[in-house]
Amino acid sequence: MSTTPRPGTITWQDLTVSNAESLRDFYASVIGWKPEPLSMGAYADFVMKADGEPVAGVCHARGLNADLPALWLVYITVDDLDHSIAECQRLGGSVIAPPRSMGGGRFCVIKDPAGAVAALYQPPDAA
Repeated sequence: MSTTPRPGTITWQDLTVSNAESLRDFYASVIGWKPEPLSMGAYADFVMKADGEPVAGVCHARGLNADLPALWLVYITVDDLDHSIAECQRLGGSVIAPPRSMGGGRFCVIKDPAGAVAALYQPPDAA
């Protein structure tokens, strides 16, 4: 069985906020998630776990994410990131964070014509 996420599925979700520590603690208390620091160099984001399994990220709005509003960002798997970007733009959407590498794959952040934001993720074996 393949561990590659199926195209069209929501693969991951990150909460991107200016104060990740505060929201990390909020969700740890409210939901019971256990945070695990993830080094980003000069600071740490957090992988939130339930029963030892990663379920979400709580991330600082820094670096390439500095311009994102506070939001839960879903990552939707696609077969071909470049094709999906072209279709997004052709249909009136926009790219608000350009493509970049992540774990051997690639992703970008788009805004649809209604203003909703999501990430498009192309897994490594589709790259």
